[in-house]
Amino acid sequence: MKVSGGKFIILVLYVDDTLLAANDQTLLRDVKKFLSNSFEMKHMGEASYVIGLEIFRDRKQGLLGLSQKAYINKILERFRMENCSTGMVPIQKGDKFSEMHCPKNDLERKVMESIPYAPLVGSLMYASTCTRPDISFVVGMLGRYQSNPGKIHWIAGKKIFRYLKGTKDHMLTYKRSSHLEVIGYTDSDYAGCLASRKSTFGYVFLLAGEAVSWKSGQ
Repeated sequence: MKVSGGKFIILVLYVDDTLLAANDQTLLRDVKKFLSNSFEMKHMGEASYVIGLEIFRDRKQGLLGLSQKAYINKILERFRMENCSTGMVPIQKGDKFSEMHCPKNDLERKVMESIPYAPLVGSLMYASTCTRPDISFVVGMLGRYQSNPGKIHWIAGKKIFRYLKGTKDHMLTYKRSSHLEVIGYTDSDYAGCLASRKSTFGYVFLLAGEAVSWKSGQ
């Protein structure tokens, strides 16, 4: 991030993909020129799609939307669930996961070896990290069993896919505002893990009323 008086520019880099955001066109042009003189670059124009995220703008109404619909369709196809029925929720009240649901013998472990549980959790983690705070809790729960998942954990993961299929048009939406107040919420259960008795916490931070940071974990 570079700040010069009331002007600023933010550079976001992921491997060889670069995003620039600035509040001043002259500063933006100067930085692009400087980077082009130092590195081989190709200017792609206004960003609309980057690392699995679709960016929508309505400048007249001051709206910005972030969607992972294309990414969700891709992972549904990868796990052969593009034609699955849709679900209303990613997890139901009362659903509990524990080590008691993990394989207890070599035969059960052998069955689970052929199931791509870790790739499933990884795919869901990317969605929950970028635009889907609504699945953060259950994805965090399932991530605890990647070393020895059971069939119940796998079924729960597919349940999240069904929920995502029914809500893939949902997106994070941000509205232009001069009131940039940051508000945070956090909560925790009490010894919710059946095995370790550890608590699970969650938080979300809002900027101008919209979610910008969130997490769920132990």
